[in-house]
Amino acid sequence: MNQANGPIVDDKFVALVNATADTDLRLSDFHPLPALMVPEHKIARPRFPAVDFHNHLDSMRPEDVLAVMDACGVEHAVNITMQVGQTALDIMDRYHRCARDRFSSIGWMNWSGVERSDFMQVTIDQLHRLVEHGACGMKFWKDFGLSLRDANGELLRIDDERFAPIFDECGRLGQTVMFHTADPSAFFDPVDGSNERFEELSAHPDWGFSSSPISKRALLDQRNRVIARHSLTTFVAAHCAESSEDLGYLATQLDALPNLLVDISARISELGRQPYSARAFFLKYADRILFGTDLLPEVDMYRLYYRFLETADEYFEYPSHSSRQGRWNIYGIFLPDDVLRKVYRENALKLLPHLH
Repeated sequence: MNQANGPIVDDKFVALVNATADTDLRLSDFHPLPALMVPEHKIARPRFPAVDFHNHLDSMRPEDVLAVMDACGVEHAVNITMQVGQTALDIMDRYHRCARDRFSSIGWMNWSGVERSDFMQVTIDQLHRLVEHGACGMKFWKDFGLSLRDANGELLRIDDERFAPIFDECGRLGQTVMFHTADPSAFFDPVDGSNERFEELSAHPDWGFSSSPISKRALLDQRNRVIARHSLTTFVAAHCAESSEDLGYLATQLDALPNLLVDISARISELGRQPYSARAFFLKYADRILFGTDLLPEVDMYRLYYRFLETADEYFEYPSHSSRQGRWNIYGIFLPDDVLRKVYRENALKLLPHLH
């Protein structure tokens, strides 16, 4: 027995623990199985037909996507092409030819030649071509504000008024503007032992912005100024407007910006670990939230989304890429039918007039 500096410890017990425990277990190999015994409800199809307003399908065959959609009750999917120029138009045409009533397309902002004096007119001409090929919107990715620079090497500000004609023209044409501005808050923190998404950022070091010269909140403020200036244009802020860790702040933005909607794509990992706050948020802003996934269509992926939205299940996995987004599980928020109907379908249809 050892009693030198604390309570009595049985040496044989210590030896047994040391012999049976893997004290050199790597964090990446630690995958504990929950011992909880709680109800599990598998939702094969959503309570109402779903519109996936946020996905990237460029690399897939439309027929393969349709097979998953049919198996999971997805009525319609919006492909946000990540290509520009003729390649983007060809992808859009391929999906629309396959099933115009099942697929819509959002174009990708083309920043080539941003330093040229005719950039605005060229971009507006490109926007018109996208519309001619059936686009329902234009997406501005996170490089806008974070890494894109002008001819002088200065970061392009999202709220630079030189770009105002583009947003105005989107509004005039009835095109939704989607912003993916900034990223999860952890991506702007040092990648160390206190970062809750350490494993994800270690697997994808280029996703980290801890050395960025501009803060996340400054980026969101720039984006919000654009939305406020262009009140006749409808905006969708992807991924819960990159505010899913702070639903109070997200609510403040929605209250201030009546022409703003948000999608929940790739953020039920955050929403599902704060189920009380998330449920209250969905109930209050049911008219402003769009269903979206941002993950390649798979049956199990969709069904996890449905489980989050429709059940009161506890502590289950969320859909993610292979490295996951953090070491936690989520809880369902059991939304009522009137809210589910809006989130799954009705809010999206307002932005897709060609389906009416």
